Amino acid sequence: MEINGVEIKDTYAEGFGIKVTRILVTAATPRLAKIAATEATGYGTSVIGCPAEAGIDCFVPAECTPDGRPGYAIMICQGGKKALDHELMERIGMCVLTAPTAAAFNLLESEETLKTGNKLKFFGDGFEKECCIDGRKVHSIPIMSGDFLVESEFGYKDGVAGGNFFILAKDVMAGVKAAQLAVKAISHVPGTITPFPGGMVASGSKVGSNKYSKFLNASTNEKMCVTLKDQVDSDIRPDADGVFEIVIDGVDEESVKAAMKAGIMAACTVDGVLEISAGNFDGKLGAYIMKLHELFE
Repeated sequence: MEINGVEIKDTYAEGFGIKVTRILVTAATPRLAKIAATEATGYGTSVIGCPAEAGIDCFVPAECTPDGRPGYAIMICQGGKKALDHELMERIGMCVLTAPTAAAFNLLESEETLKTGNKLKFFGDGFEKECCIDGRKVHSIPIMSGDFLVESEFGYKDGVAGGNFFILAKDVMAGVKAAQLAVKAISHVPGTITPFPGGMVASGSKVGSNKYSKFLNASTNEKMCVTLKDQVDSDIRPDADGVFEIVIDGVDEESVKAAMKAGIMAACTVDGVLEISAGNFDGKLGAYIMKLHELFE
């Protein structure tokens, strides 16, 4: 299968179940809202080493927010309810409450909720108040710049992590350009994030280690390292010297598949892109099998 002359390998991405929440961070200006959203989603590339996977979903204009101010939808993902609850407390409490003019609202309707705002209210030391904004139960916490508004509860649900595809290009800059366009296209798919830096993965990994298995649970994927093509049983074609991976988390499998399709289509418009592939574990670890060819049926 080819798209614009780019070979789409007959393979699949292997996704994993994860707990997902979606939060709206608003502020007085779009810039301030983005600063707060960026802080709240920092250190969130992969649960291999980070406390959560997190990222900015999309911009939300003022006319679509509960408090009539511009904001950004963000997603935070973790393996279990307890860990996700901890992350929300840490990230909203330390990164949004502390951000100038920021507020936090729930963006995911679900019967399962985390009482994050109901816990954060105690920072008000008895001066906090309960109010209703746009039909939502919100806590108003006095701070130096005014009052910090945080919704009482945040919904969460079972989502999908680890949707992915590889971009193999003739050189690094062609790969970078294709990856950037892919991430931009994915940003228009609601309910998805690309949690790695700039949405792009430079250092693909594998489970375990060939040499340091006694203490290392993940190590470099030597089969996808361009400088090792002549030293290992490489999965990289001889004419490719730029390889990047796009990893996608989403609120459900269909959202992740839609994001994969959009990203691949965008990447295949770049001159110098040779091949699109994907990462998996032979179907042994993840519950979700997302076949590249089926994305375009």
